[in-house]
Amino acid sequence: MTTIDPTPVPGTTAPDIPDECLVAARAADAKSGEETVILAMGDLLGVTDAFVVTNGRNSRQVKTIVDEVEREVKLTSGRSPYCIEGLDDAYWVLMDYGDFLVHVFMDEARAFYDLEHLWNDAPRVAWVDAA
Repeated sequence: MTTIDPTPVPGTTAPDIPDECLVAARAADAKSGEETVILAMGDLLGVTDAFVVTNGRNSRQVKTIVDEVEREVKLTSGRSPYCIEGLDDAYWVLMDYGDFLVHVFMDEARAFYDLEHLWNDAPRVAWVDAA
């Protein structure tokens, strides 16, 4: 499990997220996923620990991101998603790993559904390698 950044308010603890979230975010980034974020959802939602949210410019890129996330998570942890929804039109693809979800949107779908605004209280997780 990876703890979130920034440092929590004194007297509170940082929620944990599955390490595979970092793998998923980096895999999306490797295929030019845009503005990839990880939201720690455990305290807000209760049914999953985290969301990984990213987008592509077109359906081909969205499908490529989904394929890369699935491949990298499988290689590093042996895990496969329980289900993948929305792959036919690739407007909004949801990859359900149980303890975390990966949302891969097309640009306009991400702007329309605006999950980051909807879950504005969710802490954002630092995932970019310091290089």
